[in-house]
Amino acid sequence: MKKTALFLSAGVAAVLLASQAASAATKIQWWHAMGGENGAKLEEIAKKFNASQSDYEIVPVFKGTYDETLTGAIAAFRANQQPAIVQVYEVGTGTMMAAKGAIYPIYQLMKDQGEAWDQSKFITPVVGYYSDTEGNVLSLPFNSSTPIMYYNKDVFQKAGLDPETPPKTWADVDSFSRKIVTSGAAKCGFTSAWISWIQTENLNALHDKPYSTKANGFGGIDAEFTFNNDLTVRHWANLKKWQDEGLFKYGGPGGGDNAPPMFYSQDCAMYMNSSAGRAGVINNAKSFKVGFAPLPYYDDVIKEPMNSIIGGATLWTLQGRPAEEYKGVAKFYTYLQKPEVQADWHQFSGYLPITEAAYKLGQDQGYYEKNPGSEVGIKQLTRVAPTENSKGIRFGNYVQVRGIIDDEFAALLGGKKSAKDALDSVVTRGNEQLRDFQSANQ
Repeated sequence: MKKTALFLSAGVAAVLLASQAASAATKIQWWHAMGGENGAKLEEIAKKFNASQSDYEIVPVFKGTYDETLTGAIAAFRANQQPAIVQVYEVGTGTMMAAKGAIYPIYQLMKDQGEAWDQSKFITPVVGYYSDTEGNVLSLPFNSSTPIMYYNKDVFQKAGLDPETPPKTWADVDSFSRKIVTSGAAKCGFTSAWISWIQTENLNALHDKPYSTKANGFGGIDAEFTFNNDLTVRHWANLKKWQDEGLFKYGGPGGGDNAPPMFYSQDCAMYMNSSAGRAGVINNAKSFKVGFAPLPYYDDVIKEPMNSIIGGATLWTLQGRPAEEYKGVAKFYTYLQKPEVQADWHQFSGYLPITEAAYKLGQDQGYYEKNPGSEVGIKQLTRVAPTENSKGIRFGNYVQVRGIIDDEFAALLGGKKSAKDALDSVVTRGNEQLRDFQSANQ
């Protein structure tokens, strides 16, 4: 009798275990590069999705920097240990597109899994950057940003400038900086992060100048750089001159980590960096009033500037995972596009709202009225329809090219090269990187 009871209880336990196993959520790994507060918010988004249904569990895994995340995902794919979702920054788009057979384009994924997909709901410049030549979006825009100018209203007032009137043109930046420095209101006029992204890539986009052949790389991997043009040579020469005159201070290579402290300490009155840095600027600049403005332009080159181009990252789906995971990935992507989810992420992080509905929700909530400056990046990005020159850029090996830009800009500032020689060298060395990528991916 005891044996029978034991067998029965064992059988019941087995049925229960089988039932629990059958109902266990399918785990889906999401590799990302978001640290700090944004990383914690990303984890919160995943938890809320997981709580909204019981079939799938998104498992976020922090993999370090964008470079490290992309490199790790490539290595994992080769070892057949890839995640279903990986966050890749915008300059990795060309590399991902060239990885034929490795990616599962989002438009195809959503169709295959029976989830609604309407890319017209996204903000136009975001859609354009991540589309193929047929106009199909390949990855889900998640955290998009664009560069803007931050300025110190208190310093402007001390220098006799109107704190509510930021500089519009580079001529204004020059004259404002001179007034700020000569008056003693601050030690330098301006600094900038990202010489590559802001002072080279966006410079050409704002002035409707081609960055390369083949529609800035969108037309094929056989593109060649052409940004050693009169505009960029003039601007780099100006940055060197302004540095020598004490009006500009270099923020350093890559993202320019030295730039933010120069603004926060009030050494420099103006500062150009990502719109996604807004929360950090506000938190670190509590001793003075901050103003927000679009990037300046040369009004003798273009009467009205074009749109700026984006930075940030998208979510790519990788092939080779079990079929049941892709249903969950598609449902997660549908969740991420909800206006309330997007608006919450945008308002918390400072990244742009990637959909028109999320932007409208913020307007209806009065968010932009309550948070002055939070709309500057959106308006700058969407102020005109993008042209072939202001749509963005797409190149393989572009991380290496940005390193070359930093090398040659340092040579310019150090007096070793003229602006023309430095940019000619960037283009020559950069084109070698493009040809290496082309030969490896044809």
